Amino acid sequence: MSSKVWNMRRTVLGTALGLALAAFGAPPAHAANNDGAVAGHTQAGATVTVTNPDTGLTRSVVADSDGSYRLPFLPVGQYTISASSGGQQVGPTRNVTVALGTTTTVDLGAVNATSLATINVTSSVLPVIDVSSTESATIVSRADLVRLPVDQNVTSVALLAPGVVKGNAGFGGISFGGSSIAENAFYVNGLNVTDFYNRNGFSEAPFAFYDQFQVKTGGYSVEFGRTTGGVVNAVARSGTNEFKGGAEITMEPGNWHSHGHDYYFDGERYYTSSRDQDSLIKTNVWASGPIVKDKLFFFAMYEARGASPRNTDNVGTTMTDHSANQGFWGGTIDWNITDNNTLSLMAFSDKNKDTGDVYSYNFDTNTRIAKTNEVYTDTGGRNWALTWTSYLTNDLSMKLMYGRNQRQANISSQLDTECNRVAVEAGVPLPGDLPLGCTSSSQVASREDTRKQYRADFEWTLGDHLLRFGYDHEVDTSDYARRYPGPGGYYYNVYNAPDNGQVTNSNGGGRVPVGDVAYVRVRRYEIAGTFATKNAAWYLEDNWHLTPNLVLNAGLRNDSFDNQDAAGRSYIKIDQQMAPRLGFSWDMKGDGTTKLFGNLGRYYLPVANVINIKQAGGLLDERSAHRFLGWQTQEINGFQYAMPIVGDPLPGSHTDTSQGDGTVGDLRAEVDHNMDPVYQDEAILGFQQMIDASWSWGVSGTYRRLHNAIDDMEISATAQCGENGYIGWVMANPGKKVTVWGDTNCDGTADGYVTVDTSKEGWAMYRQDGVDANGDPIMTYIGQRGWVKPKRTYSALEFQLDRAWDEKWAFNASYVLAWNRGNAEGPVNSDTDFDDTGRTENFDDPWVNFGGNGYLPNDRRHQLKLRGTYAITPHWQLGANADVHSGGPITGFGVGNPFDASNYHSYYICVENCDSDFSAERVYTHSARGAQGRLPWTYTFDASLSYILPFEGGGNLRVKLAVYNLLNQQRKVQVDQDLQSAISNQTDSTFGLPIGFQSPRFTQLTVSVDF
Repeated sequence: MSSKVWNMRRTVLGTALGLALAAFGAPPAHAANNDGAVAGHTQAGATVTVTNPDTGLTRSVVADSDGSYRLPFLPVGQYTISASSGGQQVGPTRNVTVALGTTTTVDLGAVNATSLATINVTSSVLPVIDVSSTESATIVSRADLVRLPVDQNVTSVALLAPGVVKGNAGFGGISFGGSSIAENAFYVNGLNVTDFYNRNGFSEAPFAFYDQFQVKTGGYSVEFGRTTGGVVNAVARSGTNEFKGGAEITMEPGNWHSHGHDYYFDGERYYTSSRDQDSLIKTNVWASGPIVKDKLFFFAMYEARGASPRNTDNVGTTMTDHSANQGFWGGTIDWNITDNNTLSLMAFSDKNKDTGDVYSYNFDTNTRIAKTNEVYTDTGGRNWALTWTSYLTNDLSMKLMYGRNQRQANISSQLDTECNRVAVEAGVPLPGDLPLGCTSSSQVASREDTRKQYRADFEWTLGDHLLRFGYDHEVDTSDYARRYPGPGGYYYNVYNAPDNGQVTNSNGGGRVPVGDVAYVRVRRYEIAGTFATKNAAWYLEDNWHLTPNLVLNAGLRNDSFDNQDAAGRSYIKIDQQMAPRLGFSWDMKGDGTTKLFGNLGRYYLPVANVINIKQAGGLLDERSAHRFLGWQTQEINGFQYAMPIVGDPLPGSHTDTSQGDGTVGDLRAEVDHNMDPVYQDEAILGFQQMIDASWSWGVSGTYRRLHNAIDDMEISATAQCGENGYIGWVMANPGKKVTVWGDTNCDGTADGYVTVDTSKEGWAMYRQDGVDANGDPIMTYIGQRGWVKPKRTYSALEFQLDRAWDEKWAFNASYVLAWNRGNAEGPVNSDTDFDDTGRTENFDDPWVNFGGNGYLPNDRRHQLKLRGTYAITPHWQLGANADVHSGGPITGFGVGNPFDASNYHSYYICVENCDSDFSAERVYTHSARGAQGRLPWTYTFDASLSYILPFEGGGNLRVKLAVYNLLNQQRKVQVDQDLQSAISNQTDSTFGLPIGFQSPRFTQLTVSVDF
């Protein structure tokens, strides 16, 4: 076979392979994060020209001496490509698709069409995946989403990728490869839109605003950082030389939603959802076209959203009717200044204002009694990114971007000044049918997060080497204020009296008098200020073609994080975070049909802004325990409600401010002077093969290991001074040496840096020898104890099978067998529903995590995903999407431990002598992580039926009816995991009660017209 024929065969095979592998998640090649590239081989010295016929964008490069060429930083879209030498065209002009974050391989040369008889290529416009790639990602286009039953949000797109699962906690989120939900990153046109306050969420535009998504699940290149989970990378639509427009209406009437179930315990309803109902209608209009033909283009969109959901509280005594003003606008402007210089602007606003009318509610008669409050929630903000792309020379290209991401989160209510919040623990006697308190607001809060981001990316071709390098900088500022509503800003929690009468110190301590059935915790929580974090990174990467079929990828990223307090002082500052990444890709047959690849990489996770605010922001967290003397009836605006009668402080109690006394202390004593960052190492080995022009399959193995944690620890003793060396709450690396400002000579005054090896010491252990005449505990110091080091590993085998869309049908299947083990989920704890990122209870004292090794909350042993589309006729299409996975582990948490007298979360439960005042007499047994079985398997099946009517002259009408959770599965996905919530001879009767469920079935009708 001649080299020219072989090159053409390789191109077509590679094109077909790219179509299939791109659809089912092949690793994409190296390209920038909001565009793509074209590369390949042709005649040495030939001029290669790529043109987008829709926009007139034209770029040319000269092939190297070996005939290789590369055109980076191309906007996604359809192109033609050709080569010429000495005024003569080299081979035919070809059509090619540039996909997001990928490099399309096209070899240009003479063609012998008869050599292609065995290759069935049904389209000349196909995406191609560069065999030099070492990333793992799934590309999802707008056309894919139109055909499939995928709910209209970015989270649903991400869940199509293998190894991505929903979090089981009440705060939601998604987990990539065993990571917690607070470790991911989200981008739109290169702009980082990730929530940096708590890292749980992101700014989001409507589906119709996006052109393509790239879901990166591992092995991503050094231009991406600040994540140890996954990356969702999206690019917005843009205009062309043809004027286009359209409208789309999405309807989800309330009576198209199935009702949730109600759940009872001991005859009392504790979870009420049967009266909840969602209702949504969205109207989207868009237009695009040229402002100046071949030069300047626009895309503009507006979406009006009317959402009016209603929901009850868990016990069904209040009903809240919501109404939202979610008008969205967004657009792009693209300017082809010259063939070698472009300027692009992307902007959108996702601001939303929700008003909740709160009513007292009679569940039995299904009637609202009286309006009691209005709750106002403001979210979202304005976002924009300006990008300049330039071909500086034949071999050197540059992209510069500056942008702003804004997110507000304001919560307030009509009764903030007059009403305190009240909550009760299950089992506390209730005041009849009266509602508790006169407000449902848990906080009065205002927050505006603003990210200012700029970055520079470069590509430089030097012979067999492709060098990629750049710089990325962010200033993330949170303007924050928060307090509880009502007089004094107090929040009243009524708890059952512990069996032994002893209240934990974190709630104020003290003993509940004999005969009292409950006590009241009175809490005040206030904080305000402006806090900034500065993140910066540079990166360098070399893609070296060792042979025509073997590529070695070596990169290095250097991150720095600087979290500051309200005065601009560095609170946590970590630099020189070197992240090496090494990968290879072997085109085993040399024709692009069979590929072996691997990747080794390190990834660092920044510290969320919530840490600056709550640990270094003058937080006041004041808690005290009081006698509960029953209920009293109060009235406001003619409305009656119940408030607890708060008695005297409990005997032996105190006002606890250990979590924050309202002042910013000496930061040297509150953060480790030599803090190590949180990072994860990852190894991937994969194989992919084309079966034929439509079918492909692949298998890969992934191993991830998380190193370190940054969390709050209470250092209550030092080696120098023992129990007299108390330092307090410190942000540090549990299980490692911690250096903080403390008492070096045991005179009671902090005078220098003290180093505490927290793997061996730092926690003062006490034995309780009884109580004195006042009921106060008598404690004896018995030594020190250290913390266990955090551990998390993820091991997975992933299998994929794919059939590419050919205008008739498409199919994708993936199966992941995974193990997620360790003693630390990450910066949040979903098994205890704790979402203050980086401030978990996991390392508050050594016993919280002692003996806590096992399967972690995001462990899903089996994950099966299926999706596909079938065209019944040219006008009718069926779509289906299925997600089946095994349930996560269930742990039985206790309090107390067999080692000292501390009473807090632990992996131990008391089994004998639990009512003894002598802690040494109590007998405990280990309650291992995940030892209480697993949550059930969940099955989610979605289906759609679409009708497509093309218009003569262009455009079409599409009507799509989609049903989500078709079988209306409402299996439990979260349960109460407190096996023993107080030291007692008995376990909690509520342990294992389901408290979270699959969302009920709902139906969605979408009608769109494009012209």
